[in-house]
Amino acid sequence: MTSLEQKLHFDTIIERIEKARLRVNDHHIVKIVAASKYVGIEEIQALYNIGQRAFGENKVQDMKAKVDALEDLPLEWHFIGTLQKNKINQLISLNPYMIHSIDSLDLAHALNERLMREGKTLRALVQVNSAYEESKSGFHPDEFMQSYAQIGSECPNLQLMGIMSIGAHNDETKIIQKSFEITRALYDQLPHATVCSMGMSGDFELAIACGSNLVRLGSLLFKHI
Repeated sequence: MTSLEQKLHFDTIIERIEKARLRVNDHHIVKIVAASKYVGIEEIQALYNIGQRAFGENKVQDMKAKVDALEDLPLEWHFIGTLQKNKINQLISLNPYMIHSIDSLDLAHALNERLMREGKTLRALVQVNSAYEESKSGFHPDEFMQSYAQIGSECPNLQLMGIMSIGAHNDETKIIQKSFEITRALYDQLPHATVCSMGMSGDFELAIACGSNLVRLGSLLFKHI
């Protein structure tokens, strides 16, 4: 695909996001994080060339390889996968812009301890399992508010920015919508939160309609690059 065709494809996605956000209201801004876990350096470079700046990785070792290879570009790196505690030091050394997946008090405390040791802070989202699915990580909605407050008070080196969830894995639109609505209702109760991260390639328009202001798009962005 030519660079012009790539740009037209990207613009089509932007138009879909614009239409979805305008249905919410004129002032609703939506950020795209390009989920780049299945693509290489060239694909990220190509998307950068047509305007994308924020990229998300699911594995620390993959993020490191791409951060190192693309260090000359002003990219904003997000960690969006499940973080193993033995990878914390390596992640912190990469100075990511944000981690989306604080899914336990144990992980929050471990991250905070290493950040304190390094004299660093890290923007973070706390993950909620709003779909009530055993296969998904995150806090149960009923315990989310208390856990978020606890992390906020006990982990000062984590700068809590809001909430993240993954939509229900289901063919029923109403069930997916319900999981997003639960996430947004929790977000609305969070003090000083600015990020409601929900929605991926297959459900981002529904997520935006439910109040998402950050979508994580992978296959949709990269399939034509």
